[in-house]
Amino acid sequence: MKLPVLFVLFTAVVSARAGGDPEGKNNLAGKSDLPQGAEGLAAKYPGDRGIAEAEGVIFADDFEDGAPGAWKRWDEATDAKKNILAAADPADQTGRLGKACLQVTATLAKDNGGGLTKWFASADTLHFRFYTKFDPDCDYVHHFCTLRANKSLQGGDRWSGFGGAGEKPDGAARFSTALEPWGNWGKEPAPGKWNFYSYWHTMSAAPDGKFWGNAFRPAEQPVIRKGEWICCEFLLKHNTPGQADGEQAFWIDGELRGHWKGIDWRTAPGLRANAFTLESYITSNWTKNPVNIVSFDNVVIARSYIGPTPAVKK
Repeated sequence: MKLPVLFVLFTAVVSARAGGDPEGKNNLAGKSDLPQGAEGLAAKYPGDRGIAEAEGVIFADDFEDGAPGAWKRWDEATDAKKNILAAADPADQTGRLGKACLQVTATLAKDNGGGLTKWFASADTLHFRFYTKFDPDCDYVHHFCTLRANKSLQGGDRWSGFGGAGEKPDGAARFSTALEPWGNWGKEPAPGKWNFYSYWHTMSAAPDGKFWGNAFRPAEQPVIRKGEWICCEFLLKHNTPGQADGEQAFWIDGELRGHWKGIDWRTAPGLRANAFTLESYITSNWTKNPVNIVSFDNVVIARSYIGPTPAVKK
């Protein structure tokens, strides 16, 4: 049966919106029933002390071991010249962040920055919480913290979710989503505003015909603060293969900023998000400051909402 023109046009519009939500029109944060604030599992663990043993926690690292052992819990470190990753004093007066954090220094004309990657046993719903601080002189950041789905944790299949920029993913091979600063092509003050940058098999093509990450962001939100520690958390819920019932959401300092449903992340049940990269990656496209420092601390991966960690009582 030949479909009416209006029906075809309407379907195209719906499909385009399903590819992302850069204007926040489908953001459910304002009416979501997801927890917020101090309702998470971190509430019982001031400074995250002991949180690694909490029920539902998959991975935790507070970087208190110091360099070079500060990243021994991770599986891969991107630091080819051994001058990008370092342990540093978080200078946090609340005691939340202990005595050490991970510092990533990206230097234009020398490197693009770097970070750490952890592969882990996945779950239907995943939460990722970390603290971050942008140095007062930090410029725009091109890529930040990324969750990737790989076909397995073994051999070459553990890398199926890496690479593929500009290409539409195979729904049985990979998908990814990243919580990162969005500078709006230099229109927002650096480092920009929080944004999901996502790749999956039903994403929309860019005007150049290639498949660059689709954006999900709130309609309104403040510019990211520099020189202060920020608590970031995001959620990914896997879809049932064949159904668009997947979700993603993010919180900043315990405030739910974005929540999106109806995402068809994958076509195969064996494809699960199982690799998390914590990084600060820059390019010369928009970044002009020669030295750009971003710090990270108190990373937790769990099956439920984590929330900000309470201050340690002195």
